[in-house]
Parts: sequence; C-alpha cells; structure tokens
Amino acid sequence: MKDQRFIGTGVAIITPFKNGAIDFPGLEQVINHVINGGVNYIVALGSTGEAATLSDDEQRSILDFCIEKVDNRVPIVAGNFGMNNTHALTQKIKNYNFEGISAILAASPAYVKPTQEGIFRHFAAVAEVCPVPVILYNVPGRTSSNMDWETTVRLARHSDKFIGIKEASGNLQQVTKIIKNKPEHFLVISGDDEVILPICALGGDGVISVIANVLPKAFSQTINFALDQDYYAARKLNEKTYDLHKWLYIEGNPVGIKAAVASIGLCTKEVRLPLAEMTDGNYVRLKDELDQILNQLR
Repeated sequence: MKDQRFIGTGVAIITPFKNGAIDFPGLEQVINHVINGGVNYIVALGSTGEAATLSDDEQRSILDFCIEKVDNRVPIVAGNFGMNNTHALTQKIKNYNFEGISAILAASPAYVKPTQEGIFRHFAAVAEVCPVPVILYNVPGRTSSNMDWETTVRLARHSDKFIGIKEASGNLQQVTKIIKNKPEHFLVISGDDEVILPICALGGDGVISVIANVLPKAFSQTINFALDQDYYAARKLNEKTYDLHKWLYIEGNPVGIKAAVASIGLCTKEVRLPLAEMTDGNYVRLKDELDQILNQLR
C-alpha cells in the first residue's frame, strides 16, 4: 500500500536568515503558515532550504527546531541526503539521529554524472542502512544527470524502503513510464509546481512544492481538487496562481520564493552566498503579481 502520509502537498520549506544567521522566529512563522494553510508534510533542508550553505551543526539545529515546532502536526522529511560520495552518505545515515523524522529525500548524485548502474548501486546502498523510508529525487537541472525511468522502477522493485520519487525532470513521457510500470506502493511526486496538474492526471500522487511556502492554502486546494479528479476546479485555481511561477524562478530558487515570503512579512529575503538577493526591479514585479493573486483569492 502507498504511504498515505506523502500523498498531496509537501512543501520544501525555506530557511530564513537575518544578518547572516538562521532566523528561527521567521522559520517558526513559515512553519505555522504552511501547516495552517493545509500542507500534508514538510521537507526541511532541501535545496530550497539552502542546505548546501549550512554547516552540519546548523542543519541539525534547524531540523531539531522543525521537529519541536511542528509538534507532530504533519510528517517531516529530511532533505539533506543528496551526496555524490556513496560511502560518506551511508556513514552519515548510520550515525544520524532519525527521531522525529518520517522519511528522507535523497537526490541522485550530482556533478560526477554516474551511469544508470552507478545510480542504482548508490541508492541500493542507501536502502541497506537507512532506518526510515526513502523518497528518491531526480532533478537533472541540479545534478547534471537524469535517472531514467527504468532505473526508478528497478529501485522501486528492489526494496520496499523506496516509497516514492520526487520527479523533477520535467519529462512527462518519463513520468508516464514510471507510473505505468512501477509497483503499486510506489508514489510519484512532482518536483515541479508548474506541471502538477498533468502529472496528477497521469496518476501522480502530489507535489513537493516551492510555491506552497507563500500560497499553501491555494496550492494545497489545487492538488486536492486534482487528486479528487475535479480538474475543472483544479484548473481554475491553478490559473489564479500560475503567473507567480515566472517570478519565483527568474533569479533562481530559493531567491524568488524567499522574496515572495518576505513580501508577506514572514521573514527577510536574505540568502547566503553564492546566491544573491532578488534585485529590486524583479522584487517589485514579483510583489505586484503576488498582490494581484492574493486579491483574487480573497
């Protein structure tokens, strides 16, 4: 059976900063905002959470803070398990404290561009040592290698530890092949907010979202309509929020989503180098678009 905890809307939560340090009060506001907006689970320390710029101690403090403040209201997925050194990753997993963590999100190895066999063996090694469920993550735009549908299905059949994939290739043919050939228990989760409706129509199980940081209620409702196969309602609501996507990515993620969340007063738009804050001109355009959307949603 599918793990029902991860059907619907997950949010890849941002990590707010203030004067270079983690802004824990801001993080608490974002946590409450997305949970009150109806998301089904939170993914902490992903690329949207700028995990690559955080020290190990900072990552642990953020995760512990999320566990405390979420207080079992929704499941928490730890997203800081994408590494290109398989041995280092398995050692990290063996020594990790998983209390309060419902699953991990593990991205395909970056930079080294492994073969499909290398990707399979990498994740198989993770499954051998990980005590919690694993959500695979295929994001060629960041890793510079694609995990083919055959590899995804092979992993899904290899171990029940793999409960699903965050599929962010943008390739609907690949998504269709995964859905057609996967075992019944395996979730197919969109990693791209803009294509969530076609993925749901193909038989997908929801999204791990960026836009839900700022519009959790509207986006969660969109996904719920789609999963209930009410595509008319899903499409109408999706159209209201769709034009914001351009501004969320015009200077990269999480630069755009941080600016959007800052514009509604939850935190600053500060990011860590090598990222740079959104330029003033684009910030004004993003805020104008978001204000129009919020007026439509009222």
